[in-house]
Amino acid sequence: MLRSYWLWIVLACTLLGGCASLPPGADFPRTPSQALAHPEQTRLGAQAQASAAAHPGQSGFRLLSAGADGFLVRMQMIHAAAKTIDMQYFIFHGDDTGQLLTGAVLQAAARGVRVRILVDDGETAAGDEQIALLAAHPMVELRVFNPFRYRGHINMIRAAEFMLDFARLDHRMHNKLIVVDNAVALIGGRNIGDQYFQIDPDGQFADDDLFSTGPVVKDMSASFDQFWASPKAIPVQALAGGLASFVELDEHRQHLRQLKQERKDEAKSYVTRIASGEPLAGVLSGQLPLIWANARLVGDRPDKPSAPQEGDRGPALMHGAVVEASAAAQSELLMVTPYLIPGREGMRIFDALRQRKVRVRILTSSLISSTVLLAQSGYMHYRVPLLKLGVELYEVRAQLGNTRGSGQTQAISSFGNYALHAKLFVFDRKQVLIGSMNFDQRSLHLNTEVGLLIDSPVLAQQIASRFEAMVQAENAYALNLDPSGALEWRTREGGKELSTTREPARSGWQRFSVNVLALLPLDDEL
Repeated sequence: MLRSYWLWIVLACTLLGGCASLPPGADFPRTPSQALAHPEQTRLGAQAQASAAAHPGQSGFRLLSAGADGFLVRMQMIHAAAKTIDMQYFIFHGDDTGQLLTGAVLQAAARGVRVRILVDDGETAAGDEQIALLAAHPMVELRVFNPFRYRGHINMIRAAEFMLDFARLDHRMHNKLIVVDNAVALIGGRNIGDQYFQIDPDGQFADDDLFSTGPVVKDMSASFDQFWASPKAIPVQALAGGLASFVELDEHRQHLRQLKQERKDEAKSYVTRIASGEPLAGVLSGQLPLIWANARLVGDRPDKPSAPQEGDRGPALMHGAVVEASAAAQSELLMVTPYLIPGREGMRIFDALRQRKVRVRILTSSLISSTVLLAQSGYMHYRVPLLKLGVELYEVRAQLGNTRGSGQTQAISSFGNYALHAKLFVFDRKQVLIGSMNFDQRSLHLNTEVGLLIDSPVLAQQIASRFEAMVQAENAYALNLDPSGALEWRTREGGKELSTTREPARSGWQRFSVNVLALLPLDDEL
């Protein structure tokens, strides 16, 4: 979502309507390419093949909940690449971690690795265009999914274009994926940026990556190839100001060298840890064991939501998988989602589950931790109905009392800017779904999403343990209805139990703003 001016955009679009147009550069010539055909010929591929030999038909996984580990493993995977790197992200910021990853990709390209990067254009911010510098290298190809025509960062101009081309630009690619040598991969909810790796004092987004190897990696590559070949994946050369010169590329190399020298002490430690090879080296050697299980990639087609329905699910494969797995739960459903806007369909699922006495527990964002007020305003309508169904509802705090399970250090948590970004589902503690999908209307029906549905009691228990850590009273508000039917938030501060019927917020203005937004009927866009 475009946070600034979103409200005015949506209201104007309901008046203007309009038909979807083609993205700019749709007729630009492209060279077809596919994932590496013989990953076993690379070091990573040979290691992956050897590991998988003892687990026929299964894939290996390791959950990475710490933001720093997500950054380190990405850097180390890129350093280890021999033939190919494929990256697909909703956001690729040009901040410190974004630039370090860009520099690592540039080094890989310099040693002959073919790099393909596909990024969405919905939330591009000033500075993010630094990634376009990579396209000057002959081994790197960069494409932008469903781009704006305007390439600047004046919000009013972007908002005006969004309003005039709403039917096209409302459709975003929310996928997050990196595959190296078609042998190892990361999938989950993290974008690229300091906040997502939980090193930014101004804001940390708790999330998860799932390191993956085995047969499911080829399915991830097939999904990437499908998006790469989409008419909406536009080469950056086709966009105004999209291609950097080799002079700029050299200047960028120099900037990266300077960045490494000038980073703060904590950031410097990450550079040192990258060189150590851990945690990736431990995963590849078996010192950090993988969980082996049967898994299925579930993901949307790049033409969602405009594609015609084919069969029961049509292009929205992720939606169908989540709905089916949730509705099939027999004893318990655990859900972690920063944006919770279930709509009529989701409420029917929760109602049916509670009718069968299935325990439903959900961790989502509180107002005080929310980074998207419009999404929070949509969620507010569902709290009382959910509680009346018997759903157990928790809202994460911005100031954590206990960092266990949070993915970050106590020092960074002390700033009080913690926010939820993970998307995790646990079904009967036997099956899990990890990916990019929130349980909201935008993820279900508008954005493209991708994830893994995995049959693994071991992995399910790991995620359930993280859930239990995050919903303890020091870290979350437990929502209840008091005797009068009013919402009540319960938590613990300094060992003392507290409760309030006044919604925790950063300010009276934040509370006022979200209540005004909640008056608008925008659930289908949230």
